[in-house]
Amino acid sequence: MALRPIFIAIDKYPYVKEELIDFEWHKGMAVSQKQKSVRSLHKAAKEQMEELELLEISTKSEDSLGIQLSAFNLQVKLKSGHELPLENVFHASKVFENGGPFKELLSIPTHEVKRDPRLLESGNLIGFSSKGKMWPLTPKTIFYDWLYVNTLMSKNELKTRITYYNAFTDIEFNPKKSINCQARSAALFVSLSRNGLLKLLLSSSDEFIRQFSLISTNDKPEQKDLFS
Repeated sequence: MALRPIFIAIDKYPYVKEELIDFEWHKGMAVSQKQKSVRSLHKAAKEQMEELELLEISTKSEDSLGIQLSAFNLQVKLKSGHELPLENVFHASKVFENGGPFKELLSIPTHEVKRDPRLLESGNLIGFSSKGKMWPLTPKTIFYDWLYVNTLMSKNELKTRITYYNAFTDIEFNPKKSINCQARSAALFVSLSRNGLLKLLLSSSDEFIRQFSLISTNDKPEQKDLFS
């Protein structure tokens, strides 16, 4: 058995509800074993909450949409006009006490970027650098969420198809080992879309940070801003 989160899009702040689900884990690194675990996780989740429309977002998804929405495949358009996987862009934006951002990470194979020794040997992470702006570490998923939601906003077909779902998983995500999760960011996108908040919250990075910083300190967002 294993315990993994599902991320549910909800209509009020903080816009994503996380539920831990106990399910049967299928050991092994083969894609087929991962997919068995996904099916087991979804089955256990639906037994608790029948209203869920679940989508696995990872390269192990059995749905082509889930594969396309993986950070390994979702393409970020850079100022240069080039498009690169979100996974590379995210890690290449990290700034550490003793170095970074390491822009060379943009050009290495996506499956290798997370294991680059510079990400492990440069001291503590202190923020993220993107388009001349330094992003904070709190709220803890703020930069990854911004990057994912903004990128998805530019993908017309994907952003339409994803709204047919209201809950998301990532079988590769272990909350004991990682912080950011593509399934969580997907749920956030769906919630903001359904609540008509995407235009406002993506109007500027400062606005995005401001609103979610309010949420992280348990203060309600200013209703006149969010729903005007």
